[in-house]
Amino acid sequence: MNQFAGVDRALDEMLVQLGGMVLRLSSPQVTRTPEERHALACSVNQYSVCAARSDDPRVHELKIELEETVKPKLRLVASR
Repeated sequence: MNQFAGVDRALDEMLVQLGGMVLRLSSPQVTRTPEERHALACSVNQYSVCAARSDDPRVHELKIELEETVKPKLRLVASR
């Protein structure tokens, strides 16, 4: 059972590192085109699928932060 815990910790570490990389790619200076934004959304979705099974709170924090980066920005429009 100890081996499984070690593998689980290693996978969590990899997810934290991967999440950090995807977060850096989510910068508007990096992902400018619609194709790049689509690729980012795919990466965030895949990360979320992998993170769902993790017990590491860092992984879940990154998941939430990454999901926020692909949500459409809402603008307040006032009309008279």
